Amino acid sequence: MKRIVVLGAAESGAGAAVLAKKQGFDVFVSDMSAIKDKYKEMLDSHGIEWEEGHHTEEKILNADEIIKSPGIPSDAPIMIRVAEKGIHVISEIEFAGRYTRSKMICITGSNGKTTTTSLIYHIFKSAGYDAGLAGNIGRSLALQVAEDPHEYYIIELSSFQLDNMYDFRANIAILLNITPDHLDRYDNKMQNYVDSKMRIVQNQTEKDSFIYWNDDPIIKRELKKYDIKAIQYPFSELKTNGSIGYIEEGQYILEKPTPFNMEQEELSLTGKHNIYNSLAAGLASNIAGIRKEYIRKSLSDFPGVEHRLEKVATVRGVLYVNDSKATNVDACWYALESMNTKTILIVGGKDKGNDYNAIKQLVVEKCSGIVYLGADNSKLHAFFDPLGIPTRDTHSMKECVEACYEMAQPGETVLLSPCCASFDLFKNMEDRGEQFKTLVRNL
Repeated sequence: MKRIVVLGAAESGAGAAVLAKKQGFDVFVSDMSAIKDKYKEMLDSHGIEWEEGHHTEEKILNADEIIKSPGIPSDAPIMIRVAEKGIHVISEIEFAGRYTRSKMICITGSNGKTTTTSLIYHIFKSAGYDAGLAGNIGRSLALQVAEDPHEYYIIELSSFQLDNMYDFRANIAILLNITPDHLDRYDNKMQNYVDSKMRIVQNQTEKDSFIYWNDDPIIKRELKKYDIKAIQYPFSELKTNGSIGYIEEGQYILEKPTPFNMEQEELSLTGKHNIYNSLAAGLASNIAGIRKEYIRKSLSDFPGVEHRLEKVATVRGVLYVNDSKATNVDACWYALESMNTKTILIVGGKDKGNDYNAIKQLVVEKCSGIVYLGADNSKLHAFFDPLGIPTRDTHSMKECVEACYEMAQPGETVLLSPCCASFDLFKNMEDRGEQFKTLVRNL
């Protein structure tokens, strides 16, 4: 019996283990951290052996194949030992793809993935399509394939997931943008990260579709290196060379595969970045054959994504906005670009090799104050203090919200758009956003 070892026992790993067990493999699950009770119960109910808090090498290094959680870096001690043994390592998505013939709509990019994925899922469900949400959001793809199969899967893919995908094929691939992110995981080499993102098109055939942002300079450069077999659907904010999705004279327009248009002001999502997200989602839905009335209605009534430019409350005339999902500088740029009032910007966290020059001009133009929120704010002080904008130094969300409350004037906006990962002070990005919302609502 072939042995599958799953490293990491959260949503991705637990789901992969269940599918592997169902397919008749000898399965073992190992997690260096504590495993949540719901995943222990899932593994136990399927008779799957697991361990937590350590890795037992003799139980791991005898694997025929390893399914690795995307959160585990390739330079982790256990992964170095796995590489030395020459054991093949794949992602949960790669594994799940072997056991389904469903249509895969896959979304990647440095920014906008979650919003675009959620919007496509909203359109498909509103149109009555049998669709599952998977990848970085939703439920484990492997678990859905094992226990709750769907005709379509809408999958958000991170670069980490793409790294360990080899034979998986996206029927509709969406590449929103490529900007510096996670470079600490890619030897601080941008090209390594770019190569990872471009894996979204591997294995596509002439029957498939590739949707991408036509104005992204990195995507434009990279496309020259690839023999793209899929039908290409480039989009841009304005009608540029080759774009078949764009905005023109206040109209949202898709030229192909079926001509579609609606008033731009009817789109529920606002801001330049959301024009791109809405165009990509509309194209994917159009390609899938969803009727125009469903696309139009869903683009106009989509409620948005939690922790992404989420309006929390207005207190003493000050609007508080939770953009905790902005874990890189480019995401913060889009958030600041959409601000129509003077803004108190909350920035900081676990730095991933950030270059803050990209937002410098917007900060000067739009910010009346900056609040640093992190365990170590020295890099932020060094970059932002010389701009001459009032700053405050905080090391907890409570301190941070209190500082914002004191600094912000009526008519201004407080924007949590941190540019950084959350792991210095918080469990994750969601925890950071939830703490912010709770404290704001208690003001």
